Amino acid sequence: MELRKVLYVEDEPDIREVACMALELAGDLVVEPCESGAAALAKVDDFHPDLILLDVMMPGMDGPATLAQLRRHAVSAKTPVIFMTAKVQREEIDRFLALGAVAVIPKPFDPLTLADEIQAIWARAQE
Repeated sequence: MELRKVLYVEDEPDIREVACMALELAGDLVVEPCESGAAALAKVDDFHPDLILLDVMMPGMDGPATLAQLRRHAVSAKTPVIFMTAKVQREEIDRFLALGAVAVIPKPFDPLTLADEIQAIWARAQE
């Protein structure tokens, strides 16, 4: 089984911990948690993620600004990005997809189905 690497950017420690546990229990994902956009930018070149999960609302650099910066790194220029957010109005989702995200997962998410949801999105993104 090939392990796939997920860079997970979330400023809320409790949400970050629950999501990391849920994803790592899937068995084929290695998760690198980051507490901010700046931390993600510092780790992306060494970690080489296969997927980036990105919170939208964060202090300092928000998700869309972080995505714009990640696209400037050779390592993450084409890495699929999934936004995770409570902002799930249709026009907001459309805006996030227009920014280059492959999907948007609403918060609160279900920890029991999160890994399966991400795997399904990943499969669609690779078609």
